[in-house]
Order: sequence, then structure tokens, then C-alpha cells
Amino acid sequence: MADTSFTDFSLLFPSKAAKAKAGAVGTGAHIDDFTLEELGLAEILPLKNASLSEFITTDPEVIRYREAIFADLLAHSEITATFGKLMPVLCDIMELRRLDSDSGDTADYLTGITEIELYITSIDVLYQGLCREKRSYRSEALNALTNHIAELVESEYYTDLNRRLEELTSRVREIKSVTLGVNLDAQLRPRDAGVLAINAEPFHSGDTLQKILRLNLKNDAYTCIAELVPFGKKQNENQKTALSLAFTSAINDVYRHSLRSWKRIVQMYVLENTDFLLNLLPEFEFLVKGTNLVRALGIKGCTLSIPEIKDPAARAFTATGFYNPTVALKTDDAMVKNDIDFDEKAGIYVLTGPNRGGKSVVTCAVGMIQAMAQLGLPVPAEKATLSPVDAIFTHFPTGADDTIDKGRLGEECARLGEIFDSITDKSLVLLDETLSSTGSFEASYIAAEVLAGLSMARCRAIFSTHLHELSGEIDAINARTAPLGGVPIDTLVAGIEGEGRRSFRILRTKPDGKSYARDIAVKYGLTYDNILSKLNHNKTEG
Repeated sequence: MADTSFTDFSLLFPSKAAKAKAGAVGTGAHIDDFTLEELGLAEILPLKNASLSEFITTDPEVIRYREAIFADLLAHSEITATFGKLMPVLCDIMELRRLDSDSGDTADYLTGITEIELYITSIDVLYQGLCREKRSYRSEALNALTNHIAELVESEYYTDLNRRLEELTSRVREIKSVTLGVNLDAQLRPRDAGVLAINAEPFHSGDTLQKILRLNLKNDAYTCIAELVPFGKKQNENQKTALSLAFTSAINDVYRHSLRSWKRIVQMYVLENTDFLLNLLPEFEFLVKGTNLVRALGIKGCTLSIPEIKDPAARAFTATGFYNPTVALKTDDAMVKNDIDFDEKAGIYVLTGPNRGGKSVVTCAVGMIQAMAQLGLPVPAEKATLSPVDAIFTHFPTGADDTIDKGRLGEECARLGEIFDSITDKSLVLLDETLSSTGSFEASYIAAEVLAGLSMARCRAIFSTHLHELSGEIDAINARTAPLGGVPIDTLVAGIEGEGRRSFRILRTKPDGKSYARDIAVKYGLTYDNILSKLNHNKTEG
């Protein structure tokens, strides 16, 4: 019988109450699929059976619960292999249910047999992969699942189910042909017809070759002496339908008693137990895909770590030696690692630097660390300490000019306004090249107002910008908001090496816009002295 204690079992939530809380309106994190796509996480962790955002949690207990199961999956590759084998079987069961007409005919009978076969296959896959070696796992979730599957397979119920399945399937597998009887009228026209017998041997065509090979056909009840019009050929659609319905109806009459008893068996043995596994399908996929992502980064030589999770009220975020995992998976170059700390001196950072100097990569990486931690995954950093956030808000270049009504600047400002409608002191805001659609004077003014607003919201934020002059406004903004309780703003600089080479390293320092320009000017020969030299050279050549 079904184990009702496992009806609401989850590999990702430590209790029914924790799962219910996560599903309650207003209690989860506002980190939607659009945000995860903008950060790049949806690209490297794609799911088919659920949305990635569904697995985001703000509960530190849930995060730690998942960290333990991911640790087990990473330590035992056979677990992910087992889940990988199981998922196609569960998908087949779901497809069977989708196609089930519940008409009570032979097709349902066969579908029911198939579902039980698939259910037994799924249980056997789990038993072989998790239980045979009697190992103990670190995570409560895997130990509970393993114990449940072992008890199930070793139970009298499971033995009986296999026995009943064998009996029922044998009835079908033994059928090779049926014997039909047709009564004729005085003109030798069919008057009525019916099924005389269900046979375990197929009939023979009775053609010339068969006669030569078999030689003696005199008393052979399974050899045709004359062939009917081949089934399904040389017939119009109405004839095909009529013949099929007549045949199916006759077979259903033969199996009517079996069909009724079979429905009771399916309801008694399978439905609830199968539902328990089907409910876990999205979790199996998430665990497999998440583990594969971590392993892929490990193969690239990238470091990952289990973050220390603080209470949301602590509003912590510190990452040492972090990098962007999307970039890491696409390159064979050694990743440049960076550090960041949202501390008492900086709850908000203005990140400046040269174009293509790594500002966007770093901004996305911070968001990915936060999201991966709240999924329960190891994070792409040597060390990280953070609090769950109630939302991640992104404002990245859209790539599309959906600005017919408001114009580009108006559209950007409208999106910023929407962020301020929902932001709290436990949110993370990531702005990348915001206000790039207008001149630097107007952009700097609006950006300063936005930064002051973020400061007063007391959220954590990164404002990645090409507006180097904005950094000169930071002291004035802090002086404006600090007396009112705003969090301090500091600056980060995407580093650039000599001769304008980008280092992709960020430093917590004051930017010097002139130094970027000078280095780039030197690289391309656009300094005043170099230009004069070119001009003089041209005159000489002339």
C-alpha cells in the first residue's frame, strides 16, 4: 500500500511546513526567471520540468539542507547516474497518463500494465543505485529516500505486486491470434460474427511457400485456407473504423472481468506510489543539472565553496576569489578572481572602468553567487559569507529598443521606478550601464538621485557605469543621506594595466578617469606628442 508519510516528501525541503512556507504568497524571494536569464544562470543551469526560480529559497535552514544533499551527489557519482536513469522512466509515466482516455477498454488495460511495469522499473533503478551497498549518506533527504525504497522493495506488498504483474502480463503476452466465427445466410453473406477463441499461437498465411515448407496442412487449425481483405488495406476510412470498433468491442467483452479487477489493482498499488515519484521529477532534474554544473566547473579547474549562510537580517555579502561561472565555462584561459565586501563602509558600490574591462562580468557574477547560494549550490568563489535576499533586481541593457512611447531614457527611468516600488533593505540591486542612453550631464544627475535613493533604501547594490565623473559625486551623496540613516556608498574600479591592457581585476579605490584615457591614448598613439610627431612626419614626407 502507499506510504502516506511520503506523499509530501521532498529532497529539497526538510519538512512539509518548510515546503508550504516556500509556496506561500509573499514568503519567497523575488528572483524570477527573467532575472536569472539576465544574470546568465539560466543558460548554464537549464531545466525542462520546472522553472529555476521555483527552487530559490530565503530560508537558511532549507539552504543548509540542500547543501548536504549536493555534497552527497558530488561525493557519489552513482547517485546522479541513478537519477539520470530514473527521469526518462518517470517522463514515460507522465506521458502515459496524459494519453490515458480512461475509457475502460483494452487499451486502458494495456496502459495500466505498462504504468505498473514502469513504476517497478523506477523503484528497481533507485534500489540498485542507492540501496544495494547499504551506505549511509550525509544528507537527511537521501537517507530517508534510501530507507523508504529499501523497505518498499523488501516488503510483502512489492513482492505481491511483481507476482500480480507477471500474471496479468502473461495473459497479454500469450495472445498471438484470435479465432473468429462468421455465420452466413442462404446467399453466403455474413450474418453475424464473433470471437471464438484467444490463441497462444499465430496463424499462418497459407500461401504457396508456406504449404511447401509445412507440407502437411490437413488438420492445421492455424493455417488460412483463404485470406480475408488485409486489415487496414484497400478500405476507406469508414470501413477501417467500423472493423476496428467491432474487433475492439469483441476483445473488450472477452477481457471485461479482467479490466474491472485490473483497475482496482492499479488504484490499490500504483497511483499514490507513482505520484510520490512523479512529484520528485523536477527535484531530480534540478539536483542532477546542479551537480553537473558544479562538476563542469571543477573540470575547468575552477574553485567552488560552500557559503556561510547568515540570517537575512544580517544583510551580509562577502566573497573572496570570486569569478563569473558563465565566462569560466566558455574559456580555457585562467579566470581572474576578485574580492568584494558589502560592509559597514559600503552597502553600495559604484563600479567604473574601461569598456570591456569586466564591469558587466563582475556585476553578473555577484548576482549569480547570491542566486546559487539561495538554490543551495556551492558558489563560484574561494570563500563566501552571505545572507539570503528577498529579491534581486537587475537593470541591464535590454538589447531591444522598446521605446516608441517613452523613448530610451524614459524607458530606463520607468524600469528604475519599478525597482523602487518593490525594494527593501534585504534586496540586492544590480545596475549595469544604466542611463547610457543620454548625455553624461543628464545621466550623472539622474544617477546621483538613484544612488541617493538606493542608499536610503539600505539595500545592497552595484551600479556599474561608464560615467567616471559620477564617482566625484559620491562624497556629496553620502553627506546627503548619512544623517538620514542611508547606507554608505563606495567605489570600485575595473583595473587596467600598462599600455591600456585590461586586467579584469576590480579594486576598491577611487577612479581616475584620466588615467584610463591616457593609457588608451598611449596604446593607440593619440597623445599630443605622438600626434605632433605624426604631423611633422607628414610635413617632412610632403
